[in-house]
Amino acid sequence: MDASEVLEESLQNMSIQDAETQVMNEQEINDLMNSVIDWGDSEGVSNEEIEADDSEDEDYVPRICIRLGGALQAPPCIDNLPVIDASETVHDIPDVEPPSVTLPTLQQPGFPDTLEVMTEDDLIGKRASITYEDCLRQLATLLVLPVQKCPYTCDVSKMECQCRPPFEVSITRRGTASIMEWTCLVGHTVWRWSSQPTLRYGMLAGDFMLASNILLSGSNYAKVSLLFQFMNMGMVDRSSFFTIQDTYGVDTVKEFWEERRAEAINRLKDRDVVIVADGIMDSPGHCAQYCTYTAMENESREIISVITVDKRETGRNSVIMEREAFVRTVDTLLNEVKLVEVCTDAHVQISALMNKGKYKDLGLQHSLDMWHGAKNLAKRIHAASQVKGQSSLSSWLKDIVNHFWWCCKTADSYQEFL
Repeated sequence: MDASEVLEESLQNMSIQDAETQVMNEQEINDLMNSVIDWGDSEGVSNEEIEADDSEDEDYVPRICIRLGGALQAPPCIDNLPVIDASETVHDIPDVEPPSVTLPTLQQPGFPDTLEVMTEDDLIGKRASITYEDCLRQLATLLVLPVQKCPYTCDVSKMECQCRPPFEVSITRRGTASIMEWTCLVGHTVWRWSSQPTLRYGMLAGDFMLASNILLSGSNYAKVSLLFQFMNMGMVDRSSFFTIQDTYGVDTVKEFWEERRAEAINRLKDRDVVIVADGIMDSPGHCAQYCTYTAMENESREIISVITVDKRETGRNSVIMEREAFVRTVDTLLNEVKLVEVCTDAHVQISALMNKGKYKDLGLQHSLDMWHGAKNLAKRIHAASQVKGQSSLSSWLKDIVNHFWWCCKTADSYQEFL
């Protein structure tokens, strides 16, 4: 075989491999049956750094993650997936072109009115930008106001101010907005301009949108405020944030959630329902004040229950908050849908509830989340590898955990799993 034939054959092989790599089924990639357990954030990190990363801590958990598509023969290629624009990632709101504004000229004397938000269409989806004051000042110095002299007239003497341009420009901060003011040499205000439209009662649109979206995005006021402080940007004050949250946010979110939840429950009434549930505390340890317990329907992956338990409702005992939240969740869903199975982590108190009493009598099946199981297995094997003379276990850690994961995916019964 001469060199040209070898080159042609290699090019054909490359094209075949490229075709196999590029063909990608999104549903196939997202199927957990095609997933493996992998070590997260390990690129560019040496083995020595990984092993030294708090590995002697008794509570150390190896940095494992679920790698979708890792079990497929051909490596997944995401190049052919549709590109999601940044605007599509936030509430699916399409870009809205800014309205055309006719700027005033000397032939059109007078100043434009302050933009006001009269309907939600005047605000939702409108583009916004971060603007520096130096840039605003540069623009203001080049702006020719549509007046020949200061428009001020004394109320008593009826004397008109005779000051003429150029006028002095000052920029002040009000919440998240910048207010530019042109004043004459005597100090009369010629024009005042705001970088944001105003809502009813004078509230700035940017303040309202920032306060609302901190709540809707699950962010934290203190952290966002610190971010704005580091960037030397104006921020809606704390009292205004909580006023907006209490007045406009909380009840609206609650009504929206109850409406969507009712729709989901109606869709599930006529079939067997399997839920995946877990709780999260507002702080680690025994000092937690709240526990939020969330239940997701396994097939549709819709959230159908969110319950928050206050420590004061459990005799100030934070240890039993997750158990109490679990009981409320299951009892509520049993009255609404045909609940046949509940999947949770290996919580001792929840397992005890499911192994006896009314839940067992109802035939409600309890299964354990294997992702938590994989993490706990990795943690225990890693701890065992720290024992003197057992360091060789660390080289088997990834393979053992992946075998456990494969058994969980393929076994149809406990006996088959064993």
